[in-house]
Amino acid sequence: MLETHNLTKVFGRAVGAQESILALDDVDFHVAEGELMTVLGPSGCGKTTLLRVIAGFETPDSGTVTVAGRPIVAEGARTVPAHARGIGLVPQEGALFPHLSVAQNVGFGLRRLHPCERRDRVAETLELVGLAGFGRRRPHELSGGQQQRVALARAIAPRPQVVLLDEPFSALDEYLRENLRSEVRALLTRLGTTTIMVTHDQEEALAMGDRVAVMRAGRVIQVGPPRETYFQPADLQLARFLGEAVVIKGELVGAGTDRACVSCAFGTLPVAMANGCTGPCDVLIRPENIRIGDVADTRSPGLVGTVREQTFYGHDGLLRVHVAQLGGDVTVRVLGDHPHRVGDDVRLTVERSVSTYPIERAAA
Repeated sequence: MLETHNLTKVFGRAVGAQESILALDDVDFHVAEGELMTVLGPSGCGKTTLLRVIAGFETPDSGTVTVAGRPIVAEGARTVPAHARGIGLVPQEGALFPHLSVAQNVGFGLRRLHPCERRDRVAETLELVGLAGFGRRRPHELSGGQQQRVALARAIAPRPQVVLLDEPFSALDEYLRENLRSEVRALLTRLGTTTIMVTHDQEEALAMGDRVAVMRAGRVIQVGPPRETYFQPADLQLARFLGEAVVIKGELVGAGTDRACVSCAFGTLPVAMANGCTGPCDVLIRPENIRIGDVADTRSPGLVGTVREQTFYGHDGLLRVHVAQLGGDVTVRVLGDHPHRVGDDVRLTVERSVSTYPIERAAA
């Protein structure tokens, strides 16, 4: 449905500029029809610039953007103006018109429709987002979540081919954010809307996206399903960005075969992705794939350590376990009602295939 090829954008090229910033660096990806693609990355990585180029608010220096096979940007030049692209945008914090009612906000992009058709479309869209009967209210009379629903309704009312979401839940509290993103995800899926959502929140990107595109320094470094992106990240820097990561040394055996495994302090573990490694390597293990057992059970493989710290989140928690054999601490994710306490000795085993990477070199 939507594709970008070799998209590049540099800020600060004007005469007299002290510094130029490469915001987009040869960005190349596609979003299938009906797919929800999340674009994840830290602040300043280029994800919002990418959204603005697709929406028509920025012009790239080079590259192309097509929607349903129609070029809207060709060779760095806008071929279709923003208002004619068939793209709906939900900006951060909604950006509703405070002097207009909810119905007027939603109908803002429908001015070409006959008044009766516009009224029906607004009512239909408000019902879709769960705000039937709210049409006469003003934005200040709504909660934060309701305002974001109005912003979404305004974006989908013209029935765009693509909807862009720019950090749409960042201003909401955690409970409301989780509930609203679940509702929005279900609505967009039901409508079959092709969607791109940018976020710096790793959990949000993994929970919302059919696929996740991860950006770093203006480049897309990995695109894939959430599970694959989390368990098989392109490099260790991305692994650490996506969540807690346990990294230890190992030796890859059987590289290039479907029986590749790695020998490490935890024993011999199956390898899901070798990343071109042969021989010595770094091994990525996620904390939730480490199991805690009885230290007295010598029949089990693994390592013995001592619980140094615990963090309680309610539904689950994290333990920091010092393992003398590794010369450091290992992070283990456990259920919230786990029985282990600081000072307990425990046995750690790994119960899932792992990914390996070329050994990280210390900075000079």
